Amino acid sequence: MTSREYSDIIALIKREVVLSIGCTEPMAVSLCVARAVELLGSTPQRIEVALSANVFKNAMGVGIPNTGMTGLPIAIALGALVGKSEYGLEVLRNVDAESVAEAKEYLRVVKPKLSVEKNTAEVLYINVKVHNGEASAEATIAGAHTTFVRLVHNGEVLLDTSSSTAQQSSEDNLQLSLARVYEFATTVPLDDIEFIGEAGRRNIAAAELSFTGDYGHGLGRMLHDGAHNTIFGNTLFTEILSHTSGACDARMSGAMVPVMSNSGSGNQGISATVPIVVYARACNASREALLRALALSHLTVIYIKSSLGRLSALCGCVVAATGSSCGITYLMGGGYTEVSYAVKNMVANITGMICDGAKPSCSLKVTSGVATAILSATMAMQNRYTTSLEGIIDDDVDRSILNMTAVGRDGMQQTDRLILDIMTNK
Repeated sequence: MTSREYSDIIALIKREVVLSIGCTEPMAVSLCVARAVELLGSTPQRIEVALSANVFKNAMGVGIPNTGMTGLPIAIALGALVGKSEYGLEVLRNVDAESVAEAKEYLRVVKPKLSVEKNTAEVLYINVKVHNGEASAEATIAGAHTTFVRLVHNGEVLLDTSSSTAQQSSEDNLQLSLARVYEFATTVPLDDIEFIGEAGRRNIAAAELSFTGDYGHGLGRMLHDGAHNTIFGNTLFTEILSHTSGACDARMSGAMVPVMSNSGSGNQGISATVPIVVYARACNASREALLRALALSHLTVIYIKSSLGRLSALCGCVVAATGSSCGITYLMGGGYTEVSYAVKNMVANITGMICDGAKPSCSLKVTSGVATAILSATMAMQNRYTTSLEGIIDDDVDRSILNMTAVGRDGMQQTDRLILDIMTNK
C-alpha cells in the first residue's frame, strides 16, 4: 500500500468517524435549519421542512438531547433558535433549560410545516425554507448528514451543487476490499491512527453514563446491574452487551452526551467501538492492538456502507456489528482468514434485520448485533464458517458483502416503503 493510499484512507476515516450529539437524522435537520436561519439573519416566522422518507423515518421517535422530548418539531425549533451550523452534528451543543423553554414557546406560535419529499432520488435529503416577512432563505442537505448542496438567500443562489457532479476527493475514489481494509489496519503506522482512540473514550463514557440513570428501556443497566445473573451470568459476554446497549440507551433517549459516529450514525459508531474496547480491556490487549482493532472495525463499516448507502431498510447494527466482529477476531489472535470467516458468519446470520427508525428500542437491535458479532468471531477462531453452499454466502468474502448490501439496498425497497406507511399511520 502506498503512502498516498494510507493518507487517503486516514482522511476517509476522519471524515466518517465524527462526534455527534443526539441521533444524526434529527441533528442533520437541526443543522439544516440553523444554516437557513443564519442566511435569513432573523428568527423565522414560517419554516418549511421537506425530508426524504428515510430521514423522516429515523427522526420521528428519537429523543432530542437535553429536552425530554422526541421528534422533529423541537429539533427544528432549537435549530432555529440556538443551533450553530459551524458545530456540524453537534449543532445543539448549547441547548440548556432556558433554550428548551424558549423553543416550546416558539412552537406555540410557529408550526413547522413537515412533508416527505417524493421527488428526490437521494435517500438522505433535507430541504429547509425559512421566511420572515418578505425575507427568505433556503438550505438543502443531501447525500451525507453535513453536506450542503444548495443555499439561497432572498432568491439569490449562493451555492448549488445539487444538479452537477461535485468534484470528488481522492478518498472518494478508493477501491476498498476486505483484504485492503485488513492490510491498512494491521500495517499503518500507529501514530497515524492514534486519533481513533478518541472513539473508544467517548463511546465508553456514554455507556458508563447510562448505568447512572434510567435511560430508554434500561437494557444496558439491567444487564450491568446483574439482577438477572442467573440467566445471563456475570461474564465478559454480558459486560460487552451491557456497555454497548447502555450507550445506545443513553443516546436514543436524548442524553446530552457526545458519541463518535460512523458513516452518519451514532449507533453504528457505538457498535463498532464499545465491544472492542471492553474486550481489549478484559484481555489486557496492548494499546497498539486496541487501535488496530478499532481501525479495522471502523474501516470495515465504512467499506460496507459504501455499497449499502447511508440509509436503508437494513438496520445499521448489521453493518456495524460486522465491523466489530472483525475487530474482536483480530484481538482474539485471528488473521485475515479468520476475519473473513467472521464476516461470512455475520452475513449468514442477521442480514435482513429491518430499520424502523431511530428510537429507544434500537438498543435491542444493537445488542442482538453485538451478540452475533461475538458468536461469529468465536466460530471463526475455531475455523468454523458458513460456505457458498449456504444462502447468500459466496466463496469470495467481498461478494458475500455485496450480496448482503444488495439485499438491503435493492431487495428491501418495498420493505422500506411499507415500514414508513405503518409508522405514519399508527
